[in-house]
Amino acid sequence: MIVRIIIDLFLILGCFFAFAGAVGLLRMPDSFTRMQSSTNIATFGVLWTVLGVAVYAFSNQNFVFGIKTVMIGIFIVLTSAVAGHAILKGGYKHGIRPENLVVDEYRRDNPNE
Repeated sequence: MIVRIIIDLFLILGCFFAFAGAVGLLRMPDSFTRMQSSTNIATFGVLWTVLGVAVYAFSNQNFVFGIKTVMIGIFIVLTSAVAGHAILKGGYKHGIRPENLVVDEYRRDNPNE
């Protein structure tokens, strides 16, 4: 019974972060803040959901499936921030910049771009 409550709690947390990220995608003003919301979905939404699935798999003695889901979660956490950064850097190089950018250290370090 307690395991089921933990699984449900993890899934509810995953749904909450996915919903909050989707609202952020709709409400944020520029591409940089929208990308933060989308990486929020990819990191926290998927992480909590994968943890819920892993607890479910381990509680049913399906250790191979549980280990696979944990590995998927680790891969997503490690790659979502890097992918978001690479996408935004590509957008920056093509001229997509916030209107009220106060400090632009990337342009300072790379004046030709």
